[in-house]
Amino acid sequence: MTDNKRAVVLLSGGLDSTTCLAIARSEGFDCYALSVEYGQRHAAELTASRRVATALGAIEHRLARVDLGQFGGSALTDAGIAVPVGGVESGTIPVTYVPARNTVMLSLALAWAEVLNARDIFIGVNAVDCSGYPDCRPAFIEAFENMAKLGTKAGVEGAPLNIHAPLMTLDKAAIVARGLSLGVDYGLTVSCYQADSSGRACGLCDACRLRRAGFEAAGVADPTPYVQPQG
Repeated sequence: MTDNKRAVVLLSGGLDSTTCLAIARSEGFDCYALSVEYGQRHAAELTASRRVATALGAIEHRLARVDLGQFGGSALTDAGIAVPVGGVESGTIPVTYVPARNTVMLSLALAWAEVLNARDIFIGVNAVDCSGYPDCRPAFIEAFENMAKLGTKAGVEGAPLNIHAPLMTLDKAAIVARGLSLGVDYGLTVSCYQADSSGRACGLCDACRLRRAGFEAAGVADPTPYVQPQG
């Protein structure tokens, strides 16, 4: 253990959250990685989160469980709703939006941060490539941070928690470039909404499309294993 500041980093095992963990570490934080099993169909990302936490030197990695799948309402938690593979119509919120997911995850991170006496939480939300998700916007992050000041012992006693979203204004190419500059091995990560049990990506969903376009725009090879070769 070092004398660095502590931070809880939400880690899905995907490209964005992995980059976020690398950024937090580069800023001198002792990182406590938190992954959430929320009933997602693409559970291979949780296996990836363990690889990433180890590779990026997390002090501790925990897996919290909350069954958002019991409510359904999202293609990521309900097998009866197909994951869209033809792109997402601009200005609409796609069926891959999981109701309250980031609110729940940030709340879990907030609870652990208080126990750790940590004052910082990192989350890899992004307003550029967020597919229209309302809980990936700056206004949501600001509102949650304000809520944490009012609803926690730390906040009431004058030591409020800070919510960091360092990827908020970056496009996928810039995220990839930032991560590579910090030594991230993106071959460890899984982003696909319907990855198979081995972590191979479908190459068709919105997450795959954005990820592949990011590597192409960054001018680097895509290390993602796909079920079918991408041409």
